[in-house]
This record gives sequence, C-alpha cells and structure tokens, in this order.
Amino acid sequence: MYDYHAHTNYSDGAFLRWMVEAAADAGLDGIGFADHCNVSPEPNAERHKRAFGFNLDLTYERRREAIEAVRENAAVKVYDAAEMDYDPDHETPIAEFLDDAGFDYAVGSVHDLDGANVHVRSHFADKPASERRALVDRYFEKLVALVESELFAIAAHPDLIERNPHLRGFATEDHYAAVVDAFRDSRTVPEVNAGRLLDDYGEFHPAPAFLDRLVDAGVEVTVGTDSHEPDEIAPRLREIETELDRRGVEPVRLDGIVADA
Repeated sequence: MYDYHAHTNYSDGAFLRWMVEAAADAGLDGIGFADHCNVSPEPNAERHKRAFGFNLDLTYERRREAIEAVRENAAVKVYDAAEMDYDPDHETPIAEFLDDAGFDYAVGSVHDLDGANVHVRSHFADKPASERRALVDRYFEKLVALVESELFAIAAHPDLIERNPHLRGFATEDHYAAVVDAFRDSRTVPEVNAGRLLDDYGEFHPAPAFLDRLVDAGVEVTVGTDSHEPDEIAPRLREIETELDRRGVEPVRLDGIVADA
C-alpha cells in the first residue's frame, strides 16, 4: 500500500522525519510528500503564500535534500512530490515549474473558487443558491480541465467542494459523468482521499455516489491519506483499506510515472 498524498512542515504538516516514521509504523510500503505549491501569477496567490508559508516553489530543493537524507534509513520508500494548485489560466507557469523542478510526480488540486479557497465557509455563506450552484459548475469545469491537461499524475480530492456546507449538495450526475469521462481518457488518476473522513465531514473524497461512478466505469484510483500529522496516517489508512476491500478495488501504483526512490 502506497500513500501518495501527505504533507510535511514544508507546507502545513508535521516534521518530515516524524511523518516517515509514522508511515512505516502504519505498515505502508511507500509515502509521497505532496506539499502545497502554487505558482499562480495572481497577486492574491502571492499574498496567500506569504501569509500561510506555502512556498514549496522556493523551498523544494531544500526539502529534496531532507528527503534524500531521510531515505538513507527509512523503512519505506519516500517520494518527492508536490500538490499543485490548478487553474486553467495558469497552465503555462505550472508546466514550466514542474518541468524545472523534476518531482517524482505531481498531484493537482482545485482549491480556488471566486477568488477564495473553497474551505473558507464565510465567503460562500451569504451567496444565493443560484450563485453557489454556478460556482460548483465552475469547480467541476476546472476539475475536468485539470484531468485533461495531464500535467499531474494524480487528481486530489476530486469533490473538495463537499467539505464546505454552503457548496455541498450541488454536485449532479452530469458533473460526475463529465469527470468520469475525462479520467477514462487521461493518464491522470483520481485518489481515494481520507483527509476529512474522521472529522465533521465524515466521508471520503470522492463521496460514495461519485466513487460508485468511477469504480463502475473502471477508472483506477490511488490512495491519499492527506495526512498532516503522524497520528493521522494509520487510522486513515485502515479506513481506506476497509473501503477498498469492501468494493473489491485494488489501488493502482504509479509505476512508470513515479521515479524510483
């Protein structure tokens, strides 16, 4: 079992070495550190990076040295990855950065809607339902573009809008069908993400109805615990294993995409 989506202190997670040790204790064969990264030229993105310290575009070489050091004694394979914020308007700077950085693989995610992170509940709370429905339409348009771009090996938490109660419930069968079709025609693979499974949201990404469509269509999935702390890895991994066993799904390994660590 490989967890291709975890975080370290190079974005909003715990110390890298602690995360590696926890991955080994959880019985993983490999863990990929996909710290947050944004290369958007928008001024708001720059302010966000400075405020929250998501500066992997500036620190990835330093983190790579740390990964190489921890690999020497690690009981698991350790992958050097990035979780990139995606916007269709910024494909060129994303592609140029990924080409220069040479990560083992990249994870793509859509976090931004209407100039705000989808996690910011207050931004969406007072918008009329029609506007929120249109924003969910836009989210899935961006997600399809992300998959079709093939800039990334993995598409992270492909229904992230479900974490926000003000955006939840607007996803439709048409949205799911468009995304499933995109994945079927792309090398990009969705993940089963447990990042909010054990808190107040309480579901995987994709949520059950969406995951049903992907599995029924024969779309392969990877595993991402989306852990930020060492003690999150094992319980999230166990839940993912249980769900995949229940469905009879074997997660795909990214052989041929992931460099040998």
